[in-house]
Amino acid sequence: MNKTIELQDLGYKDYKQTWDYQEQLFKGIVDTKIKNRREDANLQTHNYFLFVEHPHVYTLGKSGDLSNLLLNETQLAEKGATFYKINRGGDITYHGPGQVVGYPILDLENFFTDIHKYLRFLEEMIILTLAEYGLKAERSPGETGVWLDVGTPFARKICAMGVRASRWVTMHGFALNVNANLGYFDNIIPCGIRGKAVTSLNVELGVKEVSTDEVKEKLLKHFATLFQAEFFNKQN
Repeated sequence: MNKTIELQDLGYKDYKQTWDYQEQLFKGIVDTKIKNRREDANLQTHNYFLFVEHPHVYTLGKSGDLSNLLLNETQLAEKGATFYKINRGGDITYHGPGQVVGYPILDLENFFTDIHKYLRFLEEMIILTLAEYGLKAERSPGETGVWLDVGTPFARKICAMGVRASRWVTMHGFALNVNANLGYFDNIIPCGIRGKAVTSLNVELGVKEVSTDEVKEKLLKHFATLFQAEFFNKQN
């Protein structure tokens, strides 16, 4: 079992280009697994973890409701945003500057074969990271992602999640609001959940900006511990 994970920070990158790249990596892992089964081979499968920041974009999961997007094509263009229907679970969400977006593309057979556990570990990574900033983040029963003040009238979401898995290979992932422009969430019903607010780490801390590099370091530290994994950067 290969518990090493290749870390790639893609910087500021278009959503569709990143999605296509995810699909390419995903297909490579799946193809290796098919070859292993058909030919009784024992080729090692790779694991990847992509960090990225997207231009303004709204994405709708395969079980989502298009009516949760409150903008038409003209209004999208006016806001400099794009829209895609994609192949992850979940409803509608927003990505944009000031978010730390992470896409783990893993062969879960290298770790454990349990999608529920995988999602809970992603949530736990966020919860542990936010605890380092003095925030008590939690899960909200029946709602994926990570929240603050669950069970109160002030409940607000700070991290959205949506994944796809096939043959125990994952793609898509999480979007943590670090220095996000929360006004863009006003154009959707986030994750199809009415009456729940959205927040960002800098807002919660009462500062103008939080270091995204520092947040990424903390996320990777907790991910490595939870998954008993080791990260490496590919040498060009």
